[in-house]
Amino acid sequence: MEKSLLDIESQAEILSRMALGPEAVVVIHTGGVYGDRKQGCERWVQAWEKLSPAARSRLVLEHDDLRYGPADILWIQERTGVSLVFDHQHYWCFNPEGMPMRQALTQMLKTWNCHPKIHYSSPRTEMREIGRLDRETGKTKAVLQQPLATQHAAFANPFDFITFVREFSDLSFDVMLESKGKDLALLRLRQDLLRFAPDIAARFGVSARVAATEPPVEIKTSASD
Repeated sequence: MEKSLLDIESQAEILSRMALGPEAVVVIHTGGVYGDRKQGCERWVQAWEKLSPAARSRLVLEHDDLRYGPADILWIQERTGVSLVFDHQHYWCFNPEGMPMRQALTQMLKTWNCHPKIHYSSPRTEMREIGRLDRETGKTKAVLQQPLATQHAAFANPFDFITFVREFSDLSFDVMLESKGKDLALLRLRQDLLRFAPDIAARFGVSARVAATEPPVEIKTSASD
């Protein structure tokens, strides 16, 4: 725990020394469960109490895809006041209490002292190629496995994104796109919004004139890909 606290203090100090505003934050997950989610939440609260006020002001807690859901971090927030970030994909992956999305999203947005942001990504849908040891030959061979919903796709599904933004058009938040394609994923989503939902594109300041100045989304592959 002590090393984790030191890491948070150090990262928070770096942001402050860079003279960045309150929107520059350190986002972390709750941590391990070790057999009991309730106790894990209580341990997190105890660790929070050891942080300096400066580190607390930069810290943001995120629910994850396997261990701690929206209800868990909202419980923590009630006892600490820590800001919370809503993760769209994690919400679908792990929400054991069945908390409605609007409830989770709305309550988390209210925890920010500045303009809030959320995380958005789409699940991977293509087959995964992994290496498996062949006991007969002693060599590793490539095999295909089904995709994991907890993994991030290279690009965001534009139709799901459009549906999400329209459903919560009454709420104000920034979106951090967590796609493996990085900048390519963002450029592609901007183009998709212009094509399929100009109203959503306009909300994010994307116009045909601006998009025309951006390079086309191209992915170069080698013969071995």
